[in-house]
Amino acid sequence: MFPEERKDGSPRFGKLHFPVGLWINSPKKHFAKMSRRWPSVGSVKSTSSDTASRGSETVELRPPSKTKPSRHKRLSNLFHRSVSSTGVGTAGAGGRWASEKKLSDLIDPVPEDLVELSSQRNLPGILKIFGGDISCGANYKSVLATPRSTARQLVREALERYGVAPGDGEEDTVGGYVLCDVVGRFTGPGGAWQAEHLRPVGDTERPLVLQDVWKPKAGCSRRFEIRRRHEVERAFEAEDNETAGINAQARRLQKSRSRAASGGTVVPKERADNLSLRRSISDMNLSAKKRRERKNIMSMAGGEAVPPGDDGVGDEGESEATRSKELESTDSSINPTGTEEPIDGASLEQLSQCLIQPPTQNPYFLLLQSYSEKQDFVIYVMTRRRHVFGRPERRSQADKGGYVDTFLCAPDILPRHCWVRAADPPPAKGTALVRPFRGAMVTHNGGPLLREAELHPGDLLGMGQHFLFMYKDPRASQPRPAWLPKPWASPCLAGAFSCQACGRSLQERQEAWRTYVESRQPELRYRPQEEEALLREIIRGQGAGGCKLAPAFLLGLCVEHSARVLEPGHLPKLVTKIAHLVKEAVWEKIKEIGDRQPENQKDKSQVRVLSIEEVATDLRPLMLWMANAMELLNLIQKKMLDMEKELELEGTSQDVLLSGDLEMCDEAMAVLDEVIMSTFQQSVYYLTKTLYSALPALLDSNPFTAGAELCPAQDLSSMPEGTRGTLAIYQATLELTRECELHPDLVSQTFGYLFFFSNASLFNTLMEKGNGAPFYQWSKAVQIRTNLDLVLDWLQGVGLGDIATEFFRKLSTTINLLCIPKTSLVKASWSRLRNEYLALTPAQLHHLLSNYYLGLGRPYPEAWSPLPEEQDKIASSDIFESFTEHPPLILPIEGFRLCLSEPVGDDALHRQLCRMRRLVWDLEQEALPANQRAGYALEGTP
Repeated sequence: MFPEERKDGSPRFGKLHFPVGLWINSPKKHFAKMSRRWPSVGSVKSTSSDTASRGSETVELRPPSKTKPSRHKRLSNLFHRSVSSTGVGTAGAGGRWASEKKLSDLIDPVPEDLVELSSQRNLPGILKIFGGDISCGANYKSVLATPRSTARQLVREALERYGVAPGDGEEDTVGGYVLCDVVGRFTGPGGAWQAEHLRPVGDTERPLVLQDVWKPKAGCSRRFEIRRRHEVERAFEAEDNETAGINAQARRLQKSRSRAASGGTVVPKERADNLSLRRSISDMNLSAKKRRERKNIMSMAGGEAVPPGDDGVGDEGESEATRSKELESTDSSINPTGTEEPIDGASLEQLSQCLIQPPTQNPYFLLLQSYSEKQDFVIYVMTRRRHVFGRPERRSQADKGGYVDTFLCAPDILPRHCWVRAADPPPAKGTALVRPFRGAMVTHNGGPLLREAELHPGDLLGMGQHFLFMYKDPRASQPRPAWLPKPWASPCLAGAFSCQACGRSLQERQEAWRTYVESRQPELRYRPQEEEALLREIIRGQGAGGCKLAPAFLLGLCVEHSARVLEPGHLPKLVTKIAHLVKEAVWEKIKEIGDRQPENQKDKSQVRVLSIEEVATDLRPLMLWMANAMELLNLIQKKMLDMEKELELEGTSQDVLLSGDLEMCDEAMAVLDEVIMSTFQQSVYYLTKTLYSALPALLDSNPFTAGAELCPAQDLSSMPEGTRGTLAIYQATLELTRECELHPDLVSQTFGYLFFFSNASLFNTLMEKGNGAPFYQWSKAVQIRTNLDLVLDWLQGVGLGDIATEFFRKLSTTINLLCIPKTSLVKASWSRLRNEYLALTPAQLHHLLSNYYLGLGRPYPEAWSPLPEEQDKIASSDIFESFTEHPPLILPIEGFRLCLSEPVGDDALHRQLCRMRRLVWDLEQEALPANQRAGYALEGTP
C-alpha cells in the first residue's frame, strides 16, 4: 500500500519522512470527476456554504445517502479538502385547513413545523429555496421574500446565493432555471425526503401567496426547489411522449381486435374504413394505382363495386372501361387458373395487405422474424436520420434524445434498445451506423454487437431473442451481404494465423503472421485469458529496450484493444488492474531506495553522503514511472471522456451501468495520481538531501582564486570550486529528466522545487551567519554575488533561467543589499531601504542592518532604526524562510508525447511492440494441445 496521510495532510513513506508535505492540485478541466471522501453525518446542524463569501450562513445539509461519492475531486485535491458536519434541518410551517385537520386523524400527522419546509413561523421574511440539483453539498439557501416577490425575482436571488456564474447575460442565466413547488414526505428510518408531486411555478407567480392559499394534503410536506428549466421541461415532454406512445399502441390493439371481429360479414364501406385504420407507413406509400386495385378487391369481397372517386385518389376523368380492365387484370392475378371459385373475404383482405411496394427514397427495415405477427408490420421506414428502436414504458426514460421511432413489444427489448443513423444521400459518401444501448441484446450479421458499427444494405440486425431485420437502402447499391459464408476467422492470433480451414496455404498463413508481428500499426491483440501475464510482462520490462515510455504505450494499446474489441464492462476492470500493478511496482522501488540509504545500514560506522551519481542511479526507476504514469493517465482520461459522451448519448436508462464504470475508472485514476505524487516527492526529497550538503559552499568559497573561470561553461571542472557541487546536482537532474522523457511541465516543477529549497536553505544559512563573526560586509557580499551569478548564468544557458530568477529573488535581493558600498549604505534611511528591498520583511531587514560590520567601535546610523510602530512586530517576527510554502504540483493537461492513432516511428518502441506480440502468440500456443500448435511461431520474426 502507499503511505498513509498524516493529520497535517502530508504523506508518510515508511521510515523516510519527507520534510516538506507536497500538495498536488489537478486542474479541474483535466481531472473533472474525482471521488470525494465525506465523514459520517448525523443530525447535527453545521455552518457551511458552497462559497467562501457565504461561510457564516447556517445551512442544513441532507441526511447521508448510500450512493457513491461524486467524481469531481481527484486525490490531488484531497490535501485541500475541508470537512463539514451535516445534519437534517427543520423548517417552519403555516396553518392548516379545517378539512385537513379531520384527515390528519386518519393518517400519521406531520408536525406543523415540517409542513412548510421553505419557511419558518418565527422568520416570516425568509424563504428557503432548496437546490441540491444545482449545487452539490448545500441543501438550501435562504433569500428575502415578500408577498409581492415573484418567482423570477426569487430565482435571481437564489442563483446569486448559490454562486452560479452568469452566462452571456443575467437574464439568460435566470431564464435557464425555474422555481418548482414540490410536495413529498419523509420516508424511512433516516427521514429521507421523497418528492411525490412537482409543479413549475410561473415566472410571475408569487410563492408566498401560493404558500398561504394552497396547502399540501395531510401527511405531506411542501418546499420550493430551484431546478434547471430544460431538465424540468424534458421530464414533462418525456411523460407526454410516453403517454402518446402507450395510447397509440392501445389504439392499434383495439383496431386489430375490431378488424378480427368484423370477419367477412361487414358491408364493403365498413370493411374499407376498418382496413384503412391499419395502414402502416409502407401502406401509406402505395401508388394511386395500387390503392385503386386494393379498393376493387375489397369491393369484390362484399359484392358491390366502389363508385368512381370513392377511393379518394382516383382520377375523375378516367372511364369506367379502364377501371374494368384494371379490375379484370387484378382478378386474374389473384386466380390465375381462371376458374370461378368462391373467394374468402379474409383471404382477400390479407392479400390486399401484401400489395405494397417498398419505399424508394428512404431506408427501411424488412422484418424477417417477429414476436407477435398480429401487431408487427413487415416494413419499418426510417422517417428521421436517427432511428431509435425501443419498448413503450410508463416510467419516464426520456432525455434529450429520448424519442423512440419504432416500438417493439417483446420482454427482452429495452425502453431504448438500439439506434441506427442513416447514411447521407448520394452523391455524398458515407455509411449508416448502428449502436446498441448499454445492456441491450443486439446482433449484427449473426455476431453480438457491443459498440457502434457500420451498417450496410443487406445486413441482418437482430434485437433480443425474437426480432430479426434486414436493413435496406434503395438509394445505395446493394453489396454482397456480409453474412454470406466466408473463410472462418477467430479473434485470437492462433485462429487468425494458424487456421487450416480458411483455405490458405502454410506459407500464406506464415506470411500473414509475420506481417502482423512486424506491422508498425499501433495494435496489440490478445485474449482475456492472456491479459494478466501480458500486463505483468509489460510492467516488468520497464526501462528496458531503449524506449523509456514503452510501458505507457503498451498499456495504452491494451486499453484501446479492450475498448474496441472486448465487452464494455471489461475496460474499467482492466484500467483498475493496470493502476494497481503500476502502484505495486513503484512502491517496491521506493522501499529498495530507502533500504540502500546509509542511515538505514546496519554498520553505522560506514555512514556517508551519497554522491549525485549514486542518487541519480537510484532515482532513475522512479523518474521513469513518473513519466509513464503521467502519459498513461492522459490516455485513460481520453477514454473516460468517450465514456462520458456515451453516457450523455444513451440517456438516463443506462446511467447506472455507465456510472459504475466511470466510478471504477475514477478510482484507478486516483491510484495513478498517487503514483505521480509519490515519485515526485521521493525524487525531490533525495535531490534536496544531496543539495543540503553542497549549497553552503556558495556562501563560504572565494571565486577569485587562481585558475578559476568566471564565466559559465559546460565543463564544470573549470568553474570555481564553490559552485561545482551545486551545478553538478542541477546538471545530473536535468540529464535524468531528459533521459526518462519526463513531461516538460513536470521537469519545470521539479527544478522549481529544487530552486525553492536552494533559495530558502541559503537564505536561512546567511541569516544564521550574521550572529557570529563579522560576515555582513561588502567584500564577502561580492564573493557571494559572483558565485550566485555564475550559477544563474549556467542555468540560463540550459533553459532554466526564468524559473531560477523567480525562486532566487529573495536571496538575490539580500546579496544586493550587502553589496552596497559602506559609504553609501550608511547614508540610506530605514524608509528608503524598506521601499527599495520589498522582498525582505522588516524583521529580516533589521537583522541585516543591525549585524552589518561597519568597523571597530563605529556606531550604527540613527537612520537605520525602524519606525516605532514596526518595532513590536519586528521583535516577534521570524527571520527565517519557511520550507512549507513550496509551490504545489500541478499536473499538465497538454504537451504529451504518446499518440495511439499514428504508426510507430520509434525503432526501439517498435521492437518492444513486436516482443509483446510474440509473447501473446507464445501464451496462446502454450494453451493449445501439442497437435494443434503452429510450427512457424518464431521463424522469420524480428
